[in-house]
Amino acid sequence: MKKFLGLMFVTCLMAFNLQAQELWKEGTHYKVIAEEASEDKNITEFFSFWCPHCYNFEPLVEQMKAKKSKDVKFEKVHVNFMGSAGPDVQDAATKAMMVGRTLDKEQEAIMAIFEHIHKSRKLIAGTEDLQKIFAQIGVSEEEFNKAYKSFAVNGQFKKNNNTVQEFRRHVSGVPNFIVNGKYQATFARGMSADDIVDLVVWLSTLD
Repeated sequence: MKKFLGLMFVTCLMAFNLQAQELWKEGTHYKVIAEEASEDKNITEFFSFWCPHCYNFEPLVEQMKAKKSKDVKFEKVHVNFMGSAGPDVQDAATKAMMVGRTLDKEQEAIMAIFEHIHKSRKLIAGTEDLQKIFAQIGVSEEEFNKAYKSFAVNGQFKKNNNTVQEFRRHVSGVPNFIVNGKYQATFARGMSADDIVDLVVWLSTLD
């Protein structure tokens, strides 16, 4: 029975890929930006808390996470080159996201920061504002500060910014999705929300 179900899964995946190959075209819906794909399958979303489109993309991101294969890692990378805030403040927001990741509250932290900026229409001037945002999701000022200064958060912050630099020549705006280190999704005019999700998920199946 397990062998039969496994065969059915492979058959369905092959059918999905064949159908997608007819739908998604290189140069129109995606670009090839590297000769070889990364060893591990992954979807990397480059985004900014100050980008309203990134905020509106959050429901699609959750759909991507739900539809992707379990062996595909999804990672959000926060950029610091937006013009809406200074680079120091943007870097502070990146570190705050890493605080959320370290405390297993990443998605709560992301939505709290997004809503502070785009729903409540409030500014973030520095870490004090971020402390108040985290207090709303149950993280005390002491807990926030301890994590913010920790080796783990600083290491993740450095990794985030190194990834931004690695792909900077390809990422001129956000939201932006790089898949398996080789493919860059391009959202053509007329694509629906489901199309966007399916394109990114399909790219994650490619080598």
